[in-house]
Order: sequence, then structure tokens, then C-alpha cells
Amino acid sequence: MTPSGRTNQLLYQAELLLAMSSGEGDQAPVRRMALEEGALALSELWLESFLREITKHARLPTHAWRELLVPQGPAVAELGRLRDLMAQPESWLAWLTRRLEQLHAEEGAARRPTQNPGMIAVGGNHDLGKALSDCLAQAKCEIAALRETSQEW
Repeated sequence: MTPSGRTNQLLYQAELLLAMSSGEGDQAPVRRMALEEGALALSELWLESFLREITKHARLPTHAWRELLVPQGPAVAELGRLRDLMAQPESWLAWLTRRLEQLHAEEGAARRPTQNPGMIAVGGNHDLGKALSDCLAQAKCEIAALRETSQEW
């Protein structure tokens, strides 16, 4: 499989998980959380595969997003573009990396729905699946442009 093929495969698999129904019944919220966190974990694999793909010309020793996307990371044009994007709090990449940090934390990224309808949830309804779907759709727009500049090398 080519590097871009693997990147595409991981992105598609994340989208497949998000499209799956969690079903009905008592276990539906837990299944939904599992699907969301599974899709988020695949998104992390996708991000690292994408970073490997667009920086292959630089022969970097690592492709971990936490190392490559920090401000003092390697001086590669594609990474600079992603760092600029990540610095914008409302961007898809900033959102994704915040959720990836949550995924690795004790609480995880997925949340159970509020049990008491009279309670006000801080930050509104937490729909990780919908937000991740939107994030991946926005990421697809960036992929083509970054692939093009990396192929010029």
C-alpha cells in the first residue's frame, strides 16, 4: 500500500465508525462513546500517517504529531503550514489535537449524555461524533493542498 493509500484508508475507517449506529437500549450511550473514541483513535493514526506522507522528503526520525507540530519542530514547509493552522483555536487541527489530548487523559474524550434533563450542561451538548465528522471533512480540504506541495519536493 502506498503512504497516501494508508492515510486515505485510516481516514475512511474513522468515517465508517462515525457513520455506525449505536443502536437502542441501555447500552446505546456506551456503544456511541466506543464508536466516537474508536474513530478519534483512528484519526490520530490518520494524522501521523499523513505527517509521514507529507514529510517523507525530509527523512524525519519521528512522525509523532506531538513532536512535529510543536512550534520548535522541524523546519519543513508543510509542517509550518500545519503549525499555523493549529495556532488558530477554531481550526480543525486545533480542535483535533485538543480531543486527542483528551483521549489520552483519564476522562477520555467521549461523554455520556446528561442524565437529568433539568441540568444545564456546561458547554452545551457534547456531540463528539458530529464534531469529529466536521473536523475530518475540513481536513480533507487541506490534504490535497499539502500533498501537492510535498510532491513538488
